[in-house]
Amino acid sequence: MSTGAYIVIGIAVVLLLWGVAIYNGLVRVKNQVANAWRQIDVQLKRRHDLIPNLVEVVKDYMSYEQETLRQVIEARNRAVAATGPAAAIPAETALTGALGRLFAVFENYPQLKANETVSRLMEELSTTENKIAFARQFYNDSVMENNNRIESFPSNLIAGGFGFKAAPYFEVPEGETVPPKVDLR
Repeated sequence: MSTGAYIVIGIAVVLLLWGVAIYNGLVRVKNQVANAWRQIDVQLKRRHDLIPNLVEVVKDYMSYEQETLRQVIEARNRAVAATGPAAAIPAETALTGALGRLFAVFENYPQLKANETVSRLMEELSTTENKIAFARQFYNDSVMENNNRIESFPSNLIAGGFGFKAAPYFEVPEGETVPPKVDLR
């Protein structure tokens, strides 16, 4: 074989290795996004489990707020039924809004502040919300890395050819950047 043939074969091998490296990087960030979503999902399931307990405890105190409680339970049920980030993100956003309205209503019921069970459930829910916020930040960082790779040249050539897709961000809805403050003491 001539020198030119070796050069062509060498270039082909380098291009193949380069393509494999880009493909493997895309797989890595796609899996990181999936793992980050699983971390959020664990915390969301914990939140879903706490909400019915909280509603059950407060429903007797909040006899005039049954509509608010119904909205929380309906939003929770939609969130539980949602699968994957695309369906879960809007459902969880709606649940966060319903919980915000419930927390605001708590301020009208001083007897809830004295209830030890309500206080404990609210503390657990608050802790879970903080964990969700941290998990959401990690997820969104992973999504950004994934989407940057998919959209950047030259990895976009391989991403498009192998069907890699951009992932959705888990954004905080407008007006909900600060959690409602509930003091149950």
